[in-house]
Amino acid sequence: MQIKTKKLLIAIVTLLILITGTIGATLAWLTDQTDTVKNTFTVGNVDITLTETTGDEYKMVPGNPINKDPKVTVLQNSEECWLFIEIIESDNLADFIDYSLADGWSVLGGGVNNVYYRLVAASDIDQEFEVIAGNAVNVKSTVTKDMMDDLEDDPTLLPTLTFKAYAVQKAGVDSAAEAWAIINTP
Repeated sequence: MQIKTKKLLIAIVTLLILITGTIGATLAWLTDQTDTVKNTFTVGNVDITLTETTGDEYKMVPGNPINKDPKVTVLQNSEECWLFIEIIESDNLADFIDYSLADGWSVLGGGVNNVYYRLVAASDIDQEFEVIAGNAVNVKSTVTKDMMDDLEDDPTLLPTLTFKAYAVQKAGVDSAAEAWAIINTP
């Protein structure tokens, strides 16, 4: 009986091998493949510079202009962005100096003082933006010799005008206020 069981087992295993081989051979004909699709992710960026060629110290003469040319440049291949200029004035600047912003800047507002913005489109060339209208500030004609003498006596009282530029990508940022909040998030 053992021989018959062995023969039966061999016959069953052989039959299973034949069935599996037949099914496997049939399925081998039903295959396919595609070409490779490669995704490359490049870098997006926003690059800016702030320059001024007229120096950083100026002699005041009442009633006369002083050439100042601060410019913010959004460098080529930068993404569309919110561009900001922050103008920091010493407490006494308005007593001595008068100036206007160049065209194209808007007041940020919302309780934020001395910050102005503009929306800048992406470009393959540098985009330069003047900050001060006419590239000059004016010394007020109301400035007196006594006012100037007081400044000489205490140089810490000299009026100052300071600029700082910022940029935030436009993609995913719906407003200038939202962009400014991103700049001020630690």
